[in-house]
Amino acid sequence: MRKMIVFALSRVRELDVVEADDGVDALRRIAGTKFDIIITDINMPILDGLKLVKRLRADENYKDVPIVIITTEGAAEDRQRALALGANAYITKPIQAQQVISLVREILTLD
Repeated sequence: MRKMIVFALSRVRELDVVEADDGVDALRRIAGTKFDIIITDINMPILDGLKLVKRLRADENYKDVPIVIITTEGAAEDRQRALALGANAYITKPIQAQQVISLVREILTLD
């Protein structure tokens, strides 16, 4: 699923896509670099997506950067918790590539 999302977003010429293997790898890649949007899953090894969102919202550089969660966790409690922690959007799998592209374009106001 991650490879499909990366492939789909890499076709949007306004975007440079960077992929991370897990939450800790994401934090490493984010350190010292400014991203316009972050897409994560809840279920990741080492550092899950909710903890990643919490840490990013505590970081002055990322407190306002849009975060999208794409996950298999469809329970209302999971959605509420993610949004309460600061996620801007929450999409449950299965998803279509065009759905992700449209959401990213909307959030970043790309035409």
